[in-house]
This record gives sequence, structure tokens and C-alpha cells, in this order.
Amino acid sequence: MRRTLLPVALLLAATPVAAQSGAGLDSIFRAYARTDGPGCAVGVSRKGEPLVERAYGMADLEHDVPNTPRTVFEAGSVSKQFTAGAVVLLALDGKLSLDDDVRRWLPELPDYGTPITIRHLLNHTSGLRDWGSVAELGGWPRGTRAYTNDLVLDIARHQRALNYTPGQYYSYTNTGYNLLALIVGRVSGKPLAEFTRERIFQPLGMTQTSWRDDFTRVVKGRAIAYARAGAGGYRMDMPFENAHGNGGLLTTPADLLKWTANLETGALGGPRFLEEMHRQARLNGGRTLEYASGLVVTRFRGVPEVDHSGATAGYRAFLTRFPTQGLAIAVLCNDGTANPTALAHATAAAYLGDALQPVTPAVRATLVAASVDGAGPAAFVGTYRSTRDGAPLRLVVTNGQLRLSTGAVVTLDSSAHAPTTLRLVTADGDTLRYEATAPFTPTAARLAEYAGTYESDEVDGTIVVTVDGTGLRLADRYGRVQRTAPPLYTDTFGDASGHVRFVRDGRGRVTGLSVRESRAWDVRFRRTR
Repeated sequence: MRRTLLPVALLLAATPVAAQSGAGLDSIFRAYARTDGPGCAVGVSRKGEPLVERAYGMADLEHDVPNTPRTVFEAGSVSKQFTAGAVVLLALDGKLSLDDDVRRWLPELPDYGTPITIRHLLNHTSGLRDWGSVAELGGWPRGTRAYTNDLVLDIARHQRALNYTPGQYYSYTNTGYNLLALIVGRVSGKPLAEFTRERIFQPLGMTQTSWRDDFTRVVKGRAIAYARAGAGGYRMDMPFENAHGNGGLLTTPADLLKWTANLETGALGGPRFLEEMHRQARLNGGRTLEYASGLVVTRFRGVPEVDHSGATAGYRAFLTRFPTQGLAIAVLCNDGTANPTALAHATAAAYLGDALQPVTPAVRATLVAASVDGAGPAAFVGTYRSTRDGAPLRLVVTNGQLRLSTGAVVTLDSSAHAPTTLRLVTADGDTLRYEATAPFTPTAARLAEYAGTYESDEVDGTIVVTVDGTGLRLADRYGRVQRTAPPLYTDTFGDASGHVRFVRDGRGRVTGLSVRESRAWDVRFRRTR
């Protein structure tokens, strides 16, 4: 999510009494109470009963149409829980098993030697590369083509490798949910949009909810999504694509609250439905994740929370529920700079009051290393390489405190010593291993070795590499510059957002490259010239 217009500390200052009267919401959302910019809509319910609804800002800047509580927004990845719900309903119908090999229903997918199950798709442990990342490597990022679920399947079937063995790790991938949408269609004989309308939306009275399965369809009351443009201006930023199931739900806060209330009562689906929707993923190594079936089972300041965020084009969304208190909050925005997670949590803080623990600085990770005794924080400064996916990690010291380069605090374990290798244990229990790297400053002759053209059948794309000062410039086959990449470590250029690693043959010649992004690891390109 991008930053909110209001500081989080200021958002959290609303009082419980004011919030429950609605005035507190006006304070939390006051940055969007304007007639010259987009905004948000919010709904709050307790035990399924609506408490308050508010809307702020404009739905359509060209025609001066304001947002209202009944304005339709796109919910981004909040949509995933509805796709998951459709799959779980089919499992309860006996039409499929959540442990089915997905190739039973999608035989077009490659056989990777280890089955990918439907459950792997539900909780992002399949190892499948994210199709948006792959498409971008091919020169056509999302928003530049009208992608469909069939095109997603075509991208997936061309991938010769996974990010990792299914169930080994967690990596968020939209691909799994587009494939689930196709599975719903093949198993039920009805498109996801029709199946969910009959089995979820109509029974729950979600009268303003549908899917963006045809972006050209006229949707009454829909807010236009916007991104910032220049000094205080805006431009439209709409998701002109038909791929859905990963996102693409068109809805309102009131309809979302009807759905999330059902995730407490089980009126639709019953106890087994609730159990499967909230069943958290368990990795092959035994670690339990927060992610369940399109739902994140977590805590907010000590209070149990079930939530999911969403972002597609200029739409932003957050749906959260606090089961112990029976409180639910839905925030939908058409301002791409909005942070609905912070807005919803500020609203929750106003309602939950003393049930919440005090705000404390979050320790993002604990560092465990071993080599030479007696080392202080300065001994850990430097760049490290992940043994999992090659991603870089940079440690710095700020005011005597060891931090990630992003600013997140790192706490040294009592056994930590000056490292050659280290383990970083994240707040959610994941253990990441890193190797120390030496500084890499290639000469002009070394840089020239990398220049050339590289092609990949997996992404149907080309990367043209040229020298750019002390680093490299990467362009696609059309000459569009994708990025400039500084030296990272030996034969590798980029940064934490992604990098390219050049591959050499036995004689030391550069014969290809591998691209790593957060959702697509080790995508191979062969050198053609």
C-alpha cells in the first residue's frame, strides 16, 4: 500500500465516543472530504449490524459526482476471499477436493514433478510465478494490455520452473487465484461471476456486488480510480483488464460487511465452510502462516484480527474483522495514494479503545550470526545475498542501532557474532539465510562483457543490455527502458526490488541471465547476440 495523506499517529488520535457517533470518522477521513479530489467510503458494523456509513471525496472528477456510501469501488485483492469461498463451496458440494492436483482441472499446466494442490493456490504456497511480474519482463506490464484469465493460464503454462517446491515457502502470487477462477468455471460449468452471484452474492443480499470480468461493461454508480499527476492534479488510473478472481470485485462497504459477517455466523456454508476459510497454511517444514483462504489471520495491537488489503490500479481497499469484539470495518478508496489499512486501523482504535495494547515500535527481525566473537553492530554493516532467491539484504547502523536499509529495526540475538553468514528471523517466524558478499566494482571491460541481447520463451520477451556509466541499462525489444541497474555483487546488477544475474559457461563466457523479482524468481534468458 502507498502512504496515507494523514500521519498514522494523527489518525489514531480519534476518540471512541466521537467515532461511534460518526464525527470521529469525519476526523479520520478529513483529508478526503473535498470536492476537487477522489476519496473513500467506509462502513462499520458490530455483530453484523451496521453502525455507521460515510463517504468522502469525488467518484468522478470530470462530471463532479461525489462518492456516497453506495458508490461502487473495486476491491483489489480483498476479492481473493470470494474466489476462495467459491472453491470451498465446491469442495463442500463434493465436486472437488482442496487437495486435488490442479492439473486434474488444468491439464495445460506443466508437470513440475511435485503436485501443486488447490490448497497451495489458496494460500500462496504453490511456487507459481506471479503472472504480472512475468508479463512485465516481457515488456507488457499490467495496464498495458487487456489481460484475461485465459491469457494468465497461457503465461503459467509456459513457465518451465517454479519459484520453489510447492509448500516449501510462501510467496504472494495472483496467478493462483486466476487459476482458481478457471477451476470454478470448469468444475461448476459456470463462470466465476455467475457461480458467485448465485451462491454468495444473492443469498447474502450483496445487491451491488459483481466482477469486473468485462471492463467495458457499464456499472452504475462506479467510482473512477485516480492517481496523482503533477502539482495537486489527478489522472485516471483504471484497471482495463478482464483477469479477475485475483482482484476485480466491484462492491461497496455495506456489501463487504454482509460477507464478512457471514464469516462469523456461517449462515452461508456452515461450520465446515468457516473452518476451511480460516484454515491457516502450514509449510512443509511445519511453520504455520497467517495466510488462510484469501484471509489473513493475525492480530492488531494484541487483538485477534482477520483481514485482507487490496490495490489495483488507482483503487485501494481494506476489509477487517475483530472476532472477539464482533467489530468489522470496510474501507474502499479511489485515490491511489490512500492507505485504507491505516484508515481502517485508526477507525478500529477509536471503537476498540482499551481492548488494544499500547502502540510499540515493531521489531521486524532478529539477527543470528556466527563467526568471530565480540562484535558490535558495526561489524554487521554490509550487503548480503539470500540463499533462497538471491535477494540482497543491506544492513546499516543508525544512531548506534542496527537496521535494515529500509529503516526497520534489527535486534541482535545474544549469540550473534561478526558474520560471514547470518540468519534473519522475521516477526512471523520465517528464517532467511544470507551470505556475506564482497564489493563489486566492474571495470569498463567487464561491463562490456554483459552487453547484448537476451531472449526468453517463458516470458515471450527480450532484454537488451547496454552499458550505462558504472552500471547497466535494461530495455525491452521495443527499446523501452525498463530500468537502470547498478552493480550489486559479482555478475549481478540491481537492488532490493529486483536484479539480474549473468550466467557464464565453463569457459567464462556470458551466455545468459537470470532475473529475480519479488514474485518471480530465477527467470532465465538465453543470450542471442
